[in-house]
Amino acid sequence: MATIIAGRFAQQEEVQHAIAALQQAGAPAAQITSFYVNPPGQHDLYPVGGDRDESPGAEDVDKGSAAGIGAGGVAGAAAGAPAGPLGAIVGGLVGAHVGSLFGSLSQTDEDKDIPPIRQAGMLVAVSVSTPDEERRAIDVLRQAGGTCLERAQGQIVEGDWGDFDPLSTPEFIGEKA
Repeated sequence: MATIIAGRFAQQEEVQHAIAALQQAGAPAAQITSFYVNPPGQHDLYPVGGDRDESPGAEDVDKGSAAGIGAGGVAGAAAGAPAGPLGAIVGGLVGAHVGSLFGSLSQTDEDKDIPPIRQAGMLVAVSVSTPDEERRAIDVLRQAGGTCLERAQGQIVEGDWGDFDPLSTPEFIGEKA
C-alpha cells in the first residue's frame, strides 16, 4: 500500500491543469489518476441501489418498533373495547400500527457520530512515496484549485486507483474546504 493524496475539483479544465502540474512537479503519469465520485448514496453497491444496507443511526429501530407494536396494540384495544369486540380488534390494529411508527422513530439515533463523507466531484489523486513528495503533491493540488484534500492508502497502477472505496472515511488534510 502506498500513500495517496487526492483533491476534489469542480471542472474538467481544473482536473487537466492539476494533472499537468503534478507531472511537471515530477509525479509519473502512471501514478496519477482522475475520476468522478458519485454523490453519497448513489454508488449502487446493492442490487436495489444505494450504498449501505442500513442507515447509520438506525440499528435499534427494530427493537423500538416491536415495543411500540406491543404498547400501541394494548392501548388501542383498550380504547376500542367499549365499542365491542370488533372495536377492540380494530383499536388494537390501529394502536399497533401507530405504536410501531412511534417506537421506530424513538430509536433512531439522530445524534450518532457520523464520520465525514466524501462529496461528489472530480477527484485527482497521486501516489507518493516520501514525505517530500507528499508535501509537493499537497501544494500542487492546492495551487491548482483542489478542495477537500485527503490522504488515503491504496495503489494507483497504470493510472487506475483500483482499490478506491467511495464509502471509506476520508482523512482530510488541513481544513475541509
